[in-house]
Amino acid sequence: MPTLLHVGSGLARKNQTTAGFDRPDWTEVRLDIDPCVNPDVIGTMTDMSAVPDGSIDGIFSSHNIEHLYAHEVPAALAEFLRVLKPEGFVVITCPDMQSISVLVAQGRLTEPAYISTKGPISAHDIIYGFGEEMAAGNLYMAHRCGFTLGSLAAAMDQAGFGRYAGLRRAAYFDLWIVASKAQLGDAAIQELAAAHFPRVEAGPA
Repeated sequence: MPTLLHVGSGLARKNQTTAGFDRPDWTEVRLDIDPCVNPDVIGTMTDMSAVPDGSIDGIFSSHNIEHLYAHEVPAALAEFLRVLKPEGFVVITCPDMQSISVLVAQGRLTEPAYISTKGPISAHDIIYGFGEEMAAGNLYMAHRCGFTLGSLAAAMDQAGFGRYAGLRRAAYFDLWIVASKAQLGDAAIQELAAAHFPRVEAGPA
């Protein structure tokens, strides 16, 4: 059975990752910095030393990479590459600074951009971290860097990933990228994207 490393899982489980990972044949290992969420492995993106080299088939990282300082991103991506098997791949999703900047340019920094299950989310929350949880003391939620699709793709290139495919969902203010450790052909990387990218819809509910 292939192993999924769910990085920065929080309380989420496999069924809250992607359609491609949410299958019985994937075994989930949850990694998080916060022991309060009871992860299988306590660690950070920049230090996953508890995870052996070449032991992971797939990595899912949802809204984690923006919590790093920009200079820490290469170290995190190097860790992703280290733990992946030769045929492994990573799926990363994070805020899209390009679409969020439109709201800022319109003077709508603190207005609700959309309504989440946790309540209204503003451009300020998306850029700097969810203010409500930070005010309650959860400073793990702070954001320290940001990406456009081009800068995220460049980071994957510089880290040494073999091939990637990206998706920008402006209506959702998010980016998705799938990157393989190996040099895959067009059909193979598009197959991964189809299995793990969300459908493009009108906007967040």
